Amino acid sequence: MRYALLINLKPGAWEALSEDERASISGEYTAIGNEPACAGGAQLQGPETATTIRVQEGQVLTTDGPFADTKEVFGGYFLFDADDIDPVLDVAARIPAARMGGSVEVRPVVER
Repeated sequence: MRYALLINLKPGAWEALSEDERASISGEYTAIGNEPACAGGAQLQGPETATTIRVQEGQVLTTDGPFADTKEVFGGYFLFDADDIDPVLDVAARIPAARMGGSVEVRPVVER
């Protein structure tokens, strides 16, 4: 089964780090991405670069910025292949955002 690890970041957490801390955390993300069970992933640019689309009564509405004002922002994801969720939860707990005020949501991917 494939699982998505959806990484939600606490705004400002990265900026509060020293250069050495940033380098160390970047290394952690790279190591997770290099694990054999990792089937892909990506970091997203900041929420200020987002464009949100809504369709209301047949009209397309385009808005700059994220959909909602939240305490966390979706910052990236990993995809992992595993026979069950337990090893994926172990990986999710190692993602730096989870200990930096953010969270990691783990969800099975619909296989088609």
